[in-house]
Amino acid sequence: MSHLIRLRVGDLEYEAQLNESETAQAIYDALPIEGLGNRWGEEYYFRIDVQQTEADDARSEMAVGELAYWPPGTAFCIFFGPTPASFGSEPRAASPVNPIGHINEDCSELSELDGSEPIVIEAM
Repeated sequence: MSHLIRLRVGDLEYEAQLNESETAQAIYDALPIEGLGNRWGEEYYFRIDVQQTEADDARSEMAVGELAYWPPGTAFCIFFGPTPASFGSEPRAASPVNPIGHINEDCSELSELDGSEPIVIEAM
């Protein structure tokens, strides 16, 4: 069963939906999660206390608004535009990530933040 979550990045707030993967469930079970965001191009990521291995559907090519988990860095990722690994305008992870869900609304305002905002993930 997928779950609705709330993402707060600085003063911005978004509703998002997690998929039905094992990784998404592990993250949902760990909520609420708080951290300090890091920005890599148009991706926010931060370390979380969830340990998961690379999933069968792990990939580097992402979509705007997609959420993922990066196993090597035990990090939660929010993709909202191109990253230094992108070949064009699409988001691209540094290495394969486990897709875990997506933001349910326009998240383009994230590009206006400086990259060091606190991030809170909580159940709705």
